[in-house]
Amino acid sequence: MLILLKSGASAVQIEAISARAKELSLIPQPVRSGSLELLSLTGATAAVDPAAFASMPGVARVMNLSAPFRLASREFRREDTTVDVAGVRIGPGTFTVMAGPCSIESPAQAADAANAVKAAGAPVLRGGLYKPRTSPYSFQGLGAEGFALMDTLRAQTGLRFVTEAIDEQSLEQVEAHADMIQIGARNMQNFSLLRRAGRSKLPVLLKRGMSATLEEWLNAADYVLSGGNPNVVLCERGIRTFNTHARNTLDLGVIPAARELTHLPILVDPSHGTGRATHVPAMACAALAAGADGLLVEVHPDPGHALSDGDQSLTPERFNALMKLLRQLAPAFGRAL
Repeated sequence: MLILLKSGASAVQIEAISARAKELSLIPQPVRSGSLELLSLTGATAAVDPAAFASMPGVARVMNLSAPFRLASREFRREDTTVDVAGVRIGPGTFTVMAGPCSIESPAQAADAANAVKAAGAPVLRGGLYKPRTSPYSFQGLGAEGFALMDTLRAQTGLRFVTEAIDEQSLEQVEAHADMIQIGARNMQNFSLLRRAGRSKLPVLLKRGMSATLEEWLNAADYVLSGGNPNVVLCERGIRTFNTHARNTLDLGVIPAARELTHLPILVDPSHGTGRATHVPAMACAALAAGADGLLVEVHPDPGHALSDGDQSLTPERFNALMKLLRQLAPAFGRAL
């Protein structure tokens, strides 16, 4: 059960509501989501009539929600959410493309990638500075030294920048230099990191874990939302199955299923989802048709010499061709790039 408090509800009123909840053997927990202040009540809520709270001073609305994920649910918010990334909208009516290399490797590589992304018309540059890799001997990213480089590129190109945080320390650095925090698939259930992202003022791009169910993914989103950050964008990036024809199985079926359950925007990563550059354009178009709000695409000026994920990275020329195709298709699905 969630109690939406009136704007300006006093501490005395909130304490009275909490006391009433405890009388009914419920546990009250304060929650803030953006400008909304709420009380989350846990316990045997099914046996409690919402009318027990509805007329109390300070109460605006009582919601008896069935979904375990509360703030991400359609029951909590029926209209689709639009997330603003430093002036770039992600949500209804738009199809937002974020693109760039898996890893920022050098000033020259980063500049070439950023210029290619901008020339093709994508407004957000992606690029990993911290890379959690399967092998400890693989390239782990430039780390903190890469942020000065990205500051320069943002100023030169006007592109927004999204990059991954792998722990609380790196998240603080991302906050200081980027426009959006990415939480990667391996950290989708890193609950301390999610709680820290919930205290950030930057929007969060939350990738689905490689073996996560839809419900687990939305519960992870609620960790961020319940921390006070209302700006969460989901990203489907493929799940692990028995297939051998691709790196992962890109679960486009999760998009309409998620649409029924959540108001949050959804992006698709066809690069990690397939692991093969030749498959990316087809799956990118399929994501648009399935109802996604945008894409996360890997672009590298020289994929053959990439330090990570070269096999799934588009060249600037192929990315430009994809953007032209998406620009033609988007209006048919009520979207604009």
